[in-house]
Order: sequence, then structure tokens, then C-alpha cells
Amino acid sequence: MPPTPSMEDYIERIYLLIQDKGYARVSDIAEALEVHPSSVTKMVQKLDKDNYLIYEKYRGFILSSKGEKLGKRLVDRHELLEGFLKVIGVSQENIYEDVEGIEHHLSWDAIDRIGDLVQFFQDDPSRVEQLRDIQQQNEDI
Repeated sequence: MPPTPSMEDYIERIYLLIQDKGYARVSDIAEALEVHPSSVTKMVQKLDKDNYLIYEKYRGFILSSKGEKLGKRLVDRHELLEGFLKVIGVSQENIYEDVEGIEHHLSWDAIDRIGDLVQFFQDDPSRVEQLRDIQQQNEDI
């Protein structure tokens, strides 16, 4: 069974905490996701049951290889969508919320196609300039 959007949020956050600090504690996850520690404990137990992480009561947890692979993929998806929204000219103050709103609603196929589009623009900066010209023309109407 694929992970739910909520499970993905936890796995992504755990992955980032481990990358940043070398570990992830329940309190760190709760603070980052703005949830109660008891909710984190329940999700950690579920993620353990589904083999996304290895949890030992009172000792903490680590991501399994399955969880680490998914965590990296989720972080890459988030960064790709941020890059995409920047390329198409979304204002910086909206990007994080927009990514949070759409990331769980796109197929991996759609994510791959967005990656192709971002690469298309990055390979030739004049394409971004052309897009900005079109955007400016549309704003002037």
C-alpha cells in the first residue's frame, strides 16, 4: 500500500532532520509539523509497521532503506516543484504554500514531466526571458 500524504510529510521531515542533525526526535518532528508529540509517536509506530523506519521504544528510530529512498525522493520532488514555480514566475512568498498544496496531488509521471520542463528552461536561459516577456504582455492587457 503506498504511503498517504500524511505519511509522506512525516517521512520527508524525518529524512530532512536526519540529514541536517544526524537524528530525528519526536519533539523535533512535532515542532516541524506543528502536531502533538503523541501524534508523532502514533505515526512513527505506523511507519515502523509499514517498514519505512525502524523504531525501538525509548531508543528512537532510523529510516529503513525503503524509508530513506522514499524520503530522498520526496525531498527531491519538493525541491523540483519549488524550482518549477520559480521558473514560471510565482512570487517567492507563495512558493512554499503552493508546493505544500500540490505536491501530494501529482503523479510521479507529472513530476517527471515537470522536471523535463524545468530542464528545458534551465538549458537555455533565453527561454525564461521569453516566458517573462509573455507574462509581461499578459499583465499589460
